[in-house]
Amino acid sequence: MFDTFAEWDISVSDSVTIHGRSAGNGPPVVLLHGHPRTHTTWYRVAPKLVQAGLTVVCPDLRGYGRSAKPDPDENHEVYCDRAMAADVVALMRSLGHSRFAVVGHDRGSYVAYRTALDHPDSVSRLGVLDSVPILEALERAGTRFATAWWHWFFLGASPHAERVITADPLAWYRPNEKAMGHENYLDMTRAVTDPATVRAMLEDYRAGLTVDRARDEGGPGGAARHRLSDARRLVRQGRHGGSLRRPGRHLADLGQRRVDVGPHRLRAPHGRGKSGPALGNARPVPPVAAGPFRAGFPRPGVCLALHRVSRPCFRWKKFADSGSACGG
Repeated sequence: MFDTFAEWDISVSDSVTIHGRSAGNGPPVVLLHGHPRTHTTWYRVAPKLVQAGLTVVCPDLRGYGRSAKPDPDENHEVYCDRAMAADVVALMRSLGHSRFAVVGHDRGSYVAYRTALDHPDSVSRLGVLDSVPILEALERAGTRFATAWWHWFFLGASPHAERVITADPLAWYRPNEKAMGHENYLDMTRAVTDPATVRAMLEDYRAGLTVDRARDEGGPGGAARHRLSDARRLVRQGRHGGSLRRPGRHLADLGQRRVDVGPHRLRAPHGRGKSGPALGNARPVPPVAAGPFRAGFPRPGVCLALHRVSRPCFRWKKFADSGSACGG
């Protein structure tokens, strides 16, 4: 699955060790998975990017997979996006990368946003998949959103969530081994059947509804509306992330340059018990060093394409495993 990748556990702080894999020689990119996945969700994309000439780093986020699961705190700071972003920067520096591209899917996209906001000198490019910032989602949440994405509020606010999920985590998440691939399935199911992982993932959601939202609103160290780093950035929304309707309209104020979110839709059911983004063979071409990016989804099922305006940077036909629930 990651035959040419080095596997490691790297200490990024006194209480947190991050597990993951990396390989390649070239411009570095870190790929951040979503809920309830692990770094192995990138198993088809990551080797292709290495072949394209990139250095690819795939970590388990704090609390997920085989990374450390520190005890949560009352204010949910331990699992907030800021703490996870600091993990990412410390990890990349430990691997010798002071500046890098960051790509996040689902919950990983919120960490990617915060990494660019808090560490603009470290982030060269930003890609977020199936995501708009938490604040943008919550401020526009109505009955349609709350009905379709009820799990956000169950996971982030219900005192019963941990008991319900840990009673039978595989029944809750319903992973599909055939769709995901055997090793990827094993890594994900090993994670979600650990009660400590479930608790940590719930803390991620609790932080999203509280401290992460407060920072995006402009609290201490926040003001995310009014500043995004000078990193080149790409945003794309899947079909089932579309409860906000035309999210591009709501992202225009996140930076000096408009974030490009087009009307294209993906074959990517998103939510508890739904399959993740569709997956197939990737066809990367050699990367380029810099340039403004636009996004392209030529047809349904094509999940990510990063382009320069004049010529392609690299293309991912499909980027993550299918068959596992993706929590949003």
